[in-house]
Amino acid sequence: MTTATVVTFVVYFLLLLGVGLYFYRRNESIEEYLLGGRGMGAWVTALSAQASDMSGWLLMGLPGAIYVGGLVNAWIAIGLFLGTALNWTLVSRRLRVYTQRTGAITLPCFFEARFADPTGLLRVISAIIILVFFTIYASSGLVAAGKLFESTFQVSYVTAVVIGGAVIVAYTFLGGFLAVCWTDLFQGSLMVAALVVVPMVAYAKAGGLAGVHEAMTAKGIPTGLVPEGGIAALLGIISAMAWGLGYFGQPHILVRFMSAKSLAKLSESMAIALVWVLISLAGAVLIGWIGIGLFDTLPDGDPEKVFIHMIARTMHPWLVGIMLSAILSAIMSTIDSQLLVSSSALTEDFYQKAIQRNAGPREVVFMGRVGVLVISIIAMVLALRPDDTILGIVAYAWGGFGAAFGPVILFALFSRRTTWLAALLGMTAGTVVLIVWKRLGLSGQMYELVPGFLANCMIILIVNCLLRQDNPLVLRQFDEVTDEIRRA
Repeated sequence: MTTATVVTFVVYFLLLLGVGLYFYRRNESIEEYLLGGRGMGAWVTALSAQASDMSGWLLMGLPGAIYVGGLVNAWIAIGLFLGTALNWTLVSRRLRVYTQRTGAITLPCFFEARFADPTGLLRVISAIIILVFFTIYASSGLVAAGKLFESTFQVSYVTAVVIGGAVIVAYTFLGGFLAVCWTDLFQGSLMVAALVVVPMVAYAKAGGLAGVHEAMTAKGIPTGLVPEGGIAALLGIISAMAWGLGYFGQPHILVRFMSAKSLAKLSESMAIALVWVLISLAGAVLIGWIGIGLFDTLPDGDPEKVFIHMIARTMHPWLVGIMLSAILSAIMSTIDSQLLVSSSALTEDFYQKAIQRNAGPREVVFMGRVGVLVISIIAMVLALRPDDTILGIVAYAWGGFGAAFGPVILFALFSRRTTWLAALLGMTAGTVVLIVWKRLGLSGQMYELVPGFLANCMIILIVNCLLRQDNPLVLRQFDEVTDEIRRA
């Protein structure tokens, strides 16, 4: 810890809180608090979507996996890039049009309106899934924050988790979606700068290609991208690339598509986002790979801190603070989005639906802020187990959303005949299969997202064969959205 590092972190915290205060009075309605009034520009939409996607696992979890297992774990990054590209190409424009036409500002609300669910079960169950998996997901970010502050300031892990959580909650509580998106724009820029600069500096210090290759051989780490092992190796690659399937069901990313100002802005955002993701994922892989040659052993033995130690070894003290702030940016840019989406599930899909149907705009915004506080406290409690790996926690939550919502989103946008019952049963089956697969300890053979996703798709297809959508409003809306996308 140096004076430069402390000053940099304090300035960074004050900047975030300032943004929250600035947008505090601009949230007059729940749509403004949760979607920014559907007025986000191209750069804000792109960097906010991707910064909220790439959390602490990008700068800590993924480099740690590469540092331990070598480039065979880079298949995760390849799958994520492909998933990002498909998500922007297939989902973004249709979801933007469909949610505006149905007046939906949350994913559960969209499911209910899209399929004309008369029971409300689709909305309630999807809201429960969001609350459960986002609380787990947010705890992974707080674990990352705890490890960062613990290493940087030599404070206890518990204190570190509380400090990181307090700052994130403060500006999310105050500023809502606008504060989250504008801080994401800054944070996303800082993240990509760190992911480019640090590996470039560290590469020479690690001895270049020869030095890294020699270190990998000495440590017994595979040097190639394709692992040995026949069928088992193939399943490992499929499991790693299956991370890309998760994109279709991530509420904190999908809500960015819903908030875009127009379809034209979304097209611009897609180009920006894909370049950002390509650079970021490549940088994260390089950090773990270069770290193998740079460190004989890590000072504290935690591979998920390899980027932190790399920054400390290669950067000037003032740059250390800035680069470490990039890690904090990755953590915060995701947790704030998760807290906001969880808050929307509580307010829009529980409070207004079941408790206070006639609540006014200010009351709903207030309850949204209360939801941020409640969920963040639960996530902090879950994060007080430092032995959990960041990537392991994220994998479960990411898989949960992908298995529960991914197929439902795709069928909602592209299948005219899918009914609310098919969507409900598919969502339930995907979630149950994922949880059971994980509990049985089968994740080592195949990432639980894969069987969960497939189960969801199969149930929807089977029910579609037995029941057809016959609601005239639903069919007309589907045709109108299809025509609008075709004309755009």
